[in-house]
Amino acid sequence: MNKQVKQYFDSVPEPRRRLVDELHRAITGLYPQVEIDMKYKMPTYRIGDAWVALANQKHYVSLYTCGYHHIALFKAKHPEIKTGKGCINFKVGAPLPIDDIQQVVKHAIEHPKEI
Repeated sequence: MNKQVKQYFDSVPEPRRRLVDELHRAITGLYPQVEIDMKYKMPTYRIGDAWVALANQKHYVSLYTCGYHHIALFKAKHPEIKTGKGCINFKVGAPLPIDDIQQVVKHAIEHPKEI
């Protein structure tokens, strides 16, 4: 992990820090070889052209992908969790469906250009 990424993680306040750490472990657990750098001012996990990213927001932590198609099944299964066009927003204290999050990450990394 480079210095900028470490500084980003260190700057995330509790209790969102635990959420960021858990999402980070979910991603790196699937892909230990993933390259982590800062793109668009957020930690970005890349393998080739495929990527996902994490962002600490004011009221939640977001997992970004490069398209809605990566999160469509997640959104259908978890309509109570707010999503955007290609991101999922996790609130502190809400249950974190790690297995389903990992499916989103796998889809984004293994099918980056699929629509």
